[in-house]
Amino acid sequence: METRPIRVLVVDDSAFMRRIISQLLGSEPDIEVVGTARDGLDGVEKALALAPDVITLDIEMPRLDGYGALREIMRQRPTPVVMVSSHTREGAEATIRALAMGAVDVLAKPSGPISLDMATVRADLVRKVRAAAGAKVRYRRALAELPRLARPKDPPAPGLAPVAEAAGQVVVIACSTGGPGALHQVVPRLPADLGAGVLVVQHMPPGFTRSLANRLDEISPIAVREAEEGDPVLPGQVLIAPGGLHMTVTPGRRVHLTDDPPVHGVRPAADPLLESAAQVFGSRVLAVVLTGMGYDGARGAYAVKRAGGRCVAEHESTCVVYGMPRAVVEMGLADEVLPVHEIAGAIARLVAAPPGGGAVAEAGGAAP
Repeated sequence: METRPIRVLVVDDSAFMRRIISQLLGSEPDIEVVGTARDGLDGVEKALALAPDVITLDIEMPRLDGYGALREIMRQRPTPVVMVSSHTREGAEATIRALAMGAVDVLAKPSGPISLDMATVRADLVRKVRAAAGAKVRYRRALAELPRLARPKDPPAPGLAPVAEAAGQVVVIACSTGGPGALHQVVPRLPADLGAGVLVVQHMPPGFTRSLANRLDEISPIAVREAEEGDPVLPGQVLIAPGGLHMTVTPGRRVHLTDDPPVHGVRPAADPLLESAAQVFGSRVLAVVLTGMGYDGARGAYAVKRAGGRCVAEHESTCVVYGMPRAVVEMGLADEVLPVHEIAGAIARLVAAPPGGGAVAEAGGAAP
């Protein structure tokens, strides 16, 4: 039985970008570009008329930008959307809002709004469209419509960084496709006085993780920021790995960032962070694996369990892509499997409880 190709709508205000994205996708045997649109309003109309499987959506467009178009598409006909954005601050911030609302992934234009070198990201574009075609999407209210969960944060005290103040426990959150939306369901519900440091790896291009951290910080009681080299792992603080850099933990419980080769085809990857956290924190690591394509995080979760730590995986019912959590669950490494809206409560509960044994033999897991 022949499989129907993935039907894609390309939305961009540049005729050149519409043409090159259509050519890059249309050259794949399993992808068919069924239409193009010149701006957000045109994109909404064609999304409703053509019913594509996936939409690639530019951010910066006249009449109606990508964020506004996504809002209308998700309200009227929820469809997997890959945002195509330049590295500008405005573009990154709008992209993060779009991902929080339900867009599946982001592709960074390599050299600005009109990128003559789009062919250099062809593999990423095709991979993200294929992943999006299998994603489960749902409309999430815009951040402006969400209840404000944050309270004013105290300014950081001078000399906050001494290692003596470093956290005794660490929570490591791993996510990929659909991850920004999941993080918006988890991080704002963490208490400001969480007795553990939180480290996050979200597969995301450089230039977007700072906007993600800033947005989460605005709506969260707990402090959130993009990690920098040498940052201590402190209780009540969330550090997000910068796009394009791996993040690990040193024996002194500080962040180390590297441009080592990609792992599982991505950088940052969750496995190096989880494995280093298991070595440094031992049984006082809680691994949390959220929505994402592939199996990054499984090897790291195995290391955490072998060290006596614990692992929580997102339930299939709320995953945009049930890949990374599935690998953890099928290996028998998950102590708890929960829908995304219950994960923050589980993190707070498990951090407050003494760490369990969590041995791999008891969980029935095997090394990946």
